[in-house]
Amino acid sequence: MMRFPKNQGRWVVIEGRGTGQPTDLTDVRSANLAVVLRHVRTHTPCSRADIAAHTGLNKATVSSLVTELLDRRLLRETGPAGNRIGRPASLLTLQGRPFAAVGIEVGADHLAAVAVDLTGERVLSWRRAFPGLGASAGRAESAVAALAGRVAAKLTADRRRILGLTVAVPGAVTAEGAVRFAPHLGWSDLDLRPALTRVLRHPDYEIAVENDADLAAVAEHRSGPQAGAPDLIVLLGGAGVGAGVIAGGRLVRGDRGLAGQVGHLQLDPAGPLCRCGRHGCLEAYAGLPALVRAALPDTLADGPITDYAPELDRMVAQAGAGDPVAMRALAEAGRRLGHAVSVLSDLLDPRAIVLGGTFAALAPWLLPAVEAEMKGRALVSAADSSTADGQVRASTLEPGAVAAGGAALALERLESGYLPGK
Repeated sequence: MMRFPKNQGRWVVIEGRGTGQPTDLTDVRSANLAVVLRHVRTHTPCSRADIAAHTGLNKATVSSLVTELLDRRLLRETGPAGNRIGRPASLLTLQGRPFAAVGIEVGADHLAAVAVDLTGERVLSWRRAFPGLGASAGRAESAVAALAGRVAAKLTADRRRILGLTVAVPGAVTAEGAVRFAPHLGWSDLDLRPALTRVLRHPDYEIAVENDADLAAVAEHRSGPQAGAPDLIVLLGGAGVGAGVIAGGRLVRGDRGLAGQVGHLQLDPAGPLCRCGRHGCLEAYAGLPALVRAALPDTLADGPITDYAPELDRMVAQAGAGDPVAMRALAEAGRRLGHAVSVLSDLLDPRAIVLGGTFAALAPWLLPAVEAEMKGRALVSAADSSTADGQVRASTLEPGAVAAGGAALALERLESGYLPGK
């Protein structure tokens, strides 16, 4: 992290992953441009005087910065402010049209792509079936790269400039963008970023690879109901279970990119066998394969499942109809989730825990058991019941929250001072 002093004793904070930090006067200006961008995003529409008053930058500096951001087509003027004494002030908002940021999610049974403009509005949302559970690493790499190429071509045809592209995978990722392991995809030591770079012909924007739960947390922190919460956890359901953790306003990745592997939190040593070889892991109760086995036992006769979307839809339908087998299975999964949530809550004291991925779709039947179990276990329940009540919530950003988080990462980079060239 590099801090740059500015007037009135305040600071600009610039952060990034895998990039050099700004150090010269030009980069101080880039930092201040980013301060203006962030302020406009969170206070839109606003005037130049509003920006100066809230950031501590003097009016002449703000005027110069705004002029440059208008020239770069990152901001636009929307007209005069009303109810003001004296000369009307022009209001500023983000310019959505010229730019797009891209996120791609690699799931066990699907690929999803989301592109958003500078305001965060989705301008593209695609989902494709993908046999991730049975595809070789080489085939999967080709499929992801091909989808990235099609997305980039579509946005270019729409005359949008791409700010960045992030691929989300359900596994551990190094700072250099290599996938250490993604067990539900059968990947290990896969250097995905070079393949994407080749297919996209060495673009001038950043290509990144990140953990899927981490990106779900980025999406919630940026645009969910708990946006801006300094301490937030997202529990992401899918073929496995992962956690994305925001602590002190920062994403927690861990030293080796392994933070958030909550799916293998052992809840009962005498419980069902997990694919990791241990018994009673959270994933063995609440991962999608376990849920399907428990809630839809008749599917076992149909052979291996390669696309879980129809089974998830069926599970929702049967739970909604009050099917006792589905209801019991979801109640048990909710109880085990509640156990895990209580551990996370006591360790990290988050403001909120969000259920994402498949958990969001199943939340009406999971949440009652989650909350009941948490009240009986978490210390926060005894210390402050008002905090515990309603602390666990379903994501409102699904479907596509993970891919949207990937796109949001490029916008976060923009707002950290790494602006596109003119």
